[in-house]
Amino acid sequence: MRIFSPLYDRVLSWARHPHAPFYLGGLSFAESSFFPIPPDVILAPMSLAHPDKAFFYATITTLASVAGGLLGYLIGYFAFEMIQPWLVESHYHASYLRAQEWFYTWGFWAIFLAGFSPIPYKVFTVTAGVISMALLPFVIASLIGRGARFFLVAFLMKLGGATMEVQLRRYVDGIGWATVILMIIGLIAWKVFAE
Repeated sequence: MRIFSPLYDRVLSWARHPHAPFYLGGLSFAESSFFPIPPDVILAPMSLAHPDKAFFYATITTLASVAGGLLGYLIGYFAFEMIQPWLVESHYHASYLRAQEWFYTWGFWAIFLAGFSPIPYKVFTVTAGVISMALLPFVIASLIGRGARFFLVAFLMKLGGATMEVQLRRYVDGIGWATVILMIIGLIAWKVFAE
């Protein structure tokens, strides 16, 4: 069943939209403090659609993400009491507790790792505010971690260029279904081993 290739074509058409850089910046900002979808899902197709602008897009993503991270920091610093009941009820609570442990153990490196890895960066931005992490190291670690991640994505898409776009289009349905199957297996394994 071919449901992923039409989605892929739609995302690529959005990536070519004249306002796409604004959408990318908005998503990058929101994801760093409260939104669940990572900006890579727009950065990658935009970099594929315009390989000559890939690093420009990575710059937008990095700066907007760090700005959103500052909002997350401020939420943690000034408004944690307001969001704490929601946090305790959400699936992010375990990540929040883990983030606190990481900060106490690794400090600066915790925000760097969260910025680069698929770990929810927003949890670390809020936690950094809660524990009153020094702002300058927070910004530096965020710039390095987020920048490394987004420039790597942009570089890989730029490297692949039009050839990668064609190859992804050819195999996107298989990749999509394989991802769905792996997610289902992961969810089942998590439920089995969590009990």
